[in-house]
Amino acid sequence: MFRRILVANRGEIALRVVRAAHDLGVEVVVVHSEADRGATWLDAADDAICIGPAPAAQSYLDVPRIIAAAEVADAEAVHPGYGFLAENPHFAEVCESCRLTFIGPPSEVIAACGDKAQAKEVAKRAGVPVVPGSDGPIADAEEALRVAAEIGYPVILKASAGGGGRGMRVAHTELALRSAFDQARAEAQAAFKNPEVYLEKFLEDPRHVEFQVLAGNDGKVIHLGERDCSVQRRHQKLIEESPSPALDEDLRRRMGEAAVAFAREAGYRNAGTVEFLLDRDGNFYFIELNARIQVEHCVTEMVTGEDLVAWQLRIAAGEELTLSQDDVALRGHAIEFRINAEDPSRGFAPTAGRVERVVWPGGPYVRVDTHLAAGSRIPPEYDSLVAKLVVHGRDREHALDVARRALREVRVEGPGLATTAPFHLQVLDRPEFREGRFDTGFLERMLATS
Repeated sequence: MFRRILVANRGEIALRVVRAAHDLGVEVVVVHSEADRGATWLDAADDAICIGPAPAAQSYLDVPRIIAAAEVADAEAVHPGYGFLAENPHFAEVCESCRLTFIGPPSEVIAACGDKAQAKEVAKRAGVPVVPGSDGPIADAEEALRVAAEIGYPVILKASAGGGGRGMRVAHTELALRSAFDQARAEAQAAFKNPEVYLEKFLEDPRHVEFQVLAGNDGKVIHLGERDCSVQRRHQKLIEESPSPALDEDLRRRMGEAAVAFAREAGYRNAGTVEFLLDRDGNFYFIELNARIQVEHCVTEMVTGEDLVAWQLRIAAGEELTLSQDDVALRGHAIEFRINAEDPSRGFAPTAGRVERVVWPGGPYVRVDTHLAAGSRIPPEYDSLVAKLVVHGRDREHALDVARRALREVRVEGPGLATTAPFHLQVLDRPEFREGRFDTGFLERMLATS
């Protein structure tokens, strides 16, 4: 096992990695920007190094500064968390060249899986179903129109180099597709410095179901069940749960086998997530692999009892993946609610400032992953996620009851601050959510009628 690692991230995921590392007897150094000076996760680490001013481009995205910090800290490995540089193959490659273990998959695997067009080819080789669409990036609007005519409308354009809803455009007609093509390329260039987009058949109101995989250094790959991430706003996940209300045992087995086949074909190593769309007829299609720990990893931890971040560290340190597929069993039901510093009454506008009072729920069946405490500052420069409220129950109905109690206890108070906790309570009141009858269009329909 490593003696000391560096965490190249911030907030709750930085604190999560610190805790997992300390459980394994590993020292942790965290980096931080000037905006995060005095933050709670810095106190939890063994040491902290300031790497620059508030803008992420000059701190958390600055590869030379992070590498320099790792060398000053005498770290043996770097954990990237999620977001920022977590899926940047150049960062992983620089770590490798500087004899720092990158706690994640190899750089060449990140590059292959991060390009959605390449990942689609990997899926085809593995025999995993893919959404009908272009064979690779679309060169121009005329090619987009030809492909759309072959597979039928509606279609969706997606950025080859990224995700999170950026560079995505849906078109129901030829005229709309001509306009959407240039918009998608421009947005992809702005977000990922790569204008390439590809085209797929647009599945209307599918479910978004992802499988957590662990891949050892010897090629052994297993999955730890699924997470249903269908409750989304503008392609951003807000609520995740495991197991999915939409899957029976046969479908779970077939999707799990597909996830493992993809990861094995890709030469994957460490923890990753294989994502699928599930249509109304029970057909599933590969969409992407996230080559990092996910925000929602704790949902899987709650139903399997496995520490995924600890497994990341063990695998990166060269230890054997001792879990077998038969060891994995989903127990009960877990649901995660992302608590964002956003004001739902103002179109989910981000809020920032000093936290004067904070109360997190507790009691049986409740877990809160957060870095926020009274006196903390929510900076405007970064993502608005401030906490993850995860509940566990004997079954889904029990978990929903626990969620209602826990969400009512959340308090984050300060001038101008608001969170999404009250909005989640509104979601719980919707019969289609309580009954598990939701899809990726559920939240947009709810917001349109409320």
